[in-house]
Amino acid sequence: MKQIALYGKGGIGKSTTAANISAALALRGLDVLQIGCDPKRDSTRMLVQGRLIPTVMDLVRERGDAGISREDVVYTGFAGVKCVEAGGPEPGVGCAGRGIIATFQVLERLGALCADVVVYDVLGDVVCGGFAMPMREGYAQEVYLVTSGELMSLYAANNICKAIARLSSRTRGTCRLAGVICNARDVRGEEELVGEFARRIGSTLVGFIPRDPVVQQAELNRKTVVEFAPESRQAAIYRDLAARILENRRMDIPVPLGMEELETLAYEFTP
Repeated sequence: MKQIALYGKGGIGKSTTAANISAALALRGLDVLQIGCDPKRDSTRMLVQGRLIPTVMDLVRERGDAGISREDVVYTGFAGVKCVEAGGPEPGVGCAGRGIIATFQVLERLGALCADVVVYDVLGDVVCGGFAMPMREGYAQEVYLVTSGELMSLYAANNICKAIARLSSRTRGTCRLAGVICNARDVRGEEELVGEFARRIGSTLVGFIPRDPVVQQAELNRKTVVEFAPESRQAAIYRDLAARILENRRMDIPVPLGMEELETLAYEFTP
């Protein structure tokens, strides 16, 4: 079983990327499970025709752990992708990371945490230990950083590197950085900048996703790009990225940059 996690700054496009990767892998005949680890519960929405499926956290609150069945939390989406949303507490109350912990406990009890590929789509704030759980507990063995060339996005990616490096140093630590994905924001020299960032932290750029209006068109039609426009260039880019991830064997312990080094790097590529 291949277990990958996508981390990155909020709003950078992790869910769109994750859903299209899952769809592309499922179309290759693989059994795919995507778990949204975010209280917004919108990770899997494009895989299930725009629905917001019930979250594990909501069901635990309503029924208790013992009152939940596999069918209550695992929904089948496009191409057979199995979809789960962890959910979280009410805004302003409790720890959102607890939703992830509760979700894993429920899925393990139900025997549902299995597939050829498990894709974890995780909120980027690893300052909260709950969101680091997929890495800390060995669920996510391969971490991909989703970033753009914008400084704050690189800052978040660099912060996540710190978490990976810290957890990798543990005796039982199994998570590694598998690569960097650039979800472009049309920053000049963006691919080169993110590629250089990846090189300096000791990793590699595994995919460059250009901006394309077809992404918004697909979302308005409540579908992934892979489903909505399978012949488009953007769909081909997602399929190529999914293939690279499937075949990727490179796993690194990253070396995070200092803040001054990160700013200098971004400045070098600013016209």
